[in-house]
Amino acid sequence: MKRVRKPKPARASRAAAAPAELDPAFAPVVKAFKADRRVGLGKMFSSKAVLNVDGKIFAMCVKGNLVVKLPRARVAEMTAAGVGRPFDPGHGRLMKEWISVAGGAARWVALAREARAFVAGG
Repeated sequence: MKRVRKPKPARASRAAAAPAELDPAFAPVVKAFKADRRVGLGKMFSSKAVLNVDGKIFAMCVKGNLVVKLPRARVAEMTAAGVGRPFDPGHGRLMKEWISVAGGAARWVALAREARAFVAGG
């Protein structure tokens, strides 16, 4: 007698299952990538809300700020414009391709999309 396998349900994005501790300001960012199967949600540094694309981190919420990975020139441009500041993970050395940006969910989603494209390679 052959065993009949049940079809697997459609796999939801790994970003869809947001943890209960998710910062409310970061929730719209996670929601923006809900349907993206390549995006996952995890933990790193002092953040319980880290988004990655194919395992590479592109955005996270650290101490109430959005931290995203962007090209070095873009980080310098945004820092000069006063949009944010280079990210310091706590050891006193600034990370040149990471910027920390305060408040603004709409701006956060746009920056996270820009960061995802950069990290995913286009």
